[in-house]
Amino acid sequence: MSAAVLAKLQKPSEMAVTPSASASAAAYHDVVARIGRAAQAAGRAAADVTLVAVSKTQPWDTVAPVLAAGQTVFGENRVQEAMERWEGRTEGLMLHLIGPLQTNKAKEAVAFFDVIETLDREKLARVLADEVQRQGRTPRLYVQVNTGEEPQKAGVIPAEADAFIAAARKTYGLEPEGLMCIPPADEPPGPHFALLGKIAARNGLAKLSMGMSDDFETAIRFGATSVRVGSAVFGARRL
Repeated sequence: MSAAVLAKLQKPSEMAVTPSASASAAAYHDVVARIGRAAQAAGRAAADVTLVAVSKTQPWDTVAPVLAAGQTVFGENRVQEAMERWEGRTEGLMLHLIGPLQTNKAKEAVAFFDVIETLDREKLARVLADEVQRQGRTPRLYVQVNTGEEPQKAGVIPAEADAFIAAARKTYGLEPEGLMCIPPADEPPGPHFALLGKIAARNGLAKLSMGMSDDFETAIRFGATSVRVGSAVFGARRL
């Protein structure tokens, strides 16, 4: 995206880019290079791994340099926050919802996002199916799997993943294309990535969204097709 086009997307108050914000462009290029090296080490093509730049909670002056540097895929946690940030700026971009989705936000999520990565329960599957029919718009869907079976995290537990994927397909007419997971912070991520890959393989799902700032290179080694990277690109979250 050219600087001229980017300028048109910015509000007057957003035009100035601070030195700390411009550093995000350098960090972005570093992450892209690391993805390439990790893919090469795994015998894969860098183009087979999509970087989802996690822009949640970040101010526009931090996101803008990354957008200008050529990044076109962004991840957001909350529907309303994403709409406020990206409304009128989505041309040529792909937006992923990577945070938990409440059923009362499903209408907006289907209308706004290109990919919803957090399908995790039958009630949500039913509501999403209804919205897809109503709107005639079908975001790509990933099933979130709680590989660590952590009670505080969303996601289908591994033992129930096959049945849930089958229900999404047969009962609700949805066609998930992949799986997403967030391994426990205090455990090695590799076994969780391997488990997700096995669930995907036996259910005929090609996409694996796994790996974040601290472990995306490991995720690529285990077959990630997309990695969700926030702090390594943008710095610490702005709360």
